Amino acid sequence: MVERRTCFESKEGAPGLMRWFNYSEFDSPDDPGTGNLMDQDFLEMLDDARSVAGIPFVITSGYRTEAWNHHVGGKQDSAHLKGCAADIACRTSRDRFLIVTALLEVGFDRIGIGEGFIHVDSDWEKNAALIWVY
Repeated sequence: MVERRTCFESKEGAPGLMRWFNYSEFDSPDDPGTGNLMDQDFLEMLDDARSVAGIPFVITSGYRTEAWNHHVGGKQDSAHLKGCAADIACRTSRDRFLIVTALLEVGFDRIGIGEGFIHVDSDWEKNAALIWVY
């Protein structure tokens, strides 16, 4: 069992940790509170990227339980299961440019571009320096 982080949330984000996000935005839909299982270094980098991009990041997938990962057809070794991945909604080419540029600027080097979303992860067990399309 992984110990969950505790934090007091506010509209402005978790005090002292994240400016732009709350842990609840990263919850697996089938298990409220699991956003606290996200990797803290990953969240800090994502928060920095949001500052750089200057546009909102709407998280469509963060932490996933094994059941939820199976439900959405995720890979068996998905970084979402480790709490070091997020999918960010993306509707325009301009937003895609701003998001990807910001992610690269803060040091992310595993980015997937899908129809309507950007995947980013920091899975240390997978190849780095990759951008792929879905």
